[in-house]
Amino acid sequence: MTVAVFDHEGPWTEEEYLSLGETSQRVELFDGSLHVTPAPTPRHQNISGELRSALRGPAREAGLHVLEGVNVRLRPGRIPIPDLVITGPIDFDEVNVEAGDVRLVCEIIAPSNAATDKVLKMHYYAAAGIEWYLLVEQDNGSLHLYRRQGRHYREVSVTKVGELLELTEPVRTTIRPEQLLP
Repeated sequence: MTVAVFDHEGPWTEEEYLSLGETSQRVELFDGSLHVTPAPTPRHQNISGELRSALRGPAREAGLHVLEGVNVRLRPGRIPIPDLVITGPIDFDEVNVEAGDVRLVCEIIAPSNAATDKVLKMHYYAAAGIEWYLLVEQDNGSLHLYRRQGRHYREVSVTKVGELLELTEPVRTTIRPEQLLP
């Protein structure tokens, strides 16, 4: 992987990106550029696992799926790897989940990726038509829920430790932020 990344000249195509295969780092494609981050911290993974667990039953009841760390094609040449997604029916053997199949996308914010999650990805997810965006703050557990309004997101709620997030779409459930934290 290291040789392929550093010996590459010019913008990356989607085909070149996908030919990298599985890597130990999270490698995302944004309009010809690779965005590489190290593996998530144990805190991040704990939050992700607890959130997936909280959403799994309600998603199944709604005929939906909860997935962690999958390629989501927002458009050709733009493939992020969100921390968690809720999708409708998909082909589980495809390398990408198409944005049109994603009902909710979630990113768990760390200090090292805050700008990417709060600005770049937020813009790209909204432009791709993904209805719901959930941001989780690792340091304090706050949950920021956004709903798409046109090509942008509007914040619907902020839920802090001691409060209760009540989701009605795309699944019906309640989430207590403190239950996500290690």
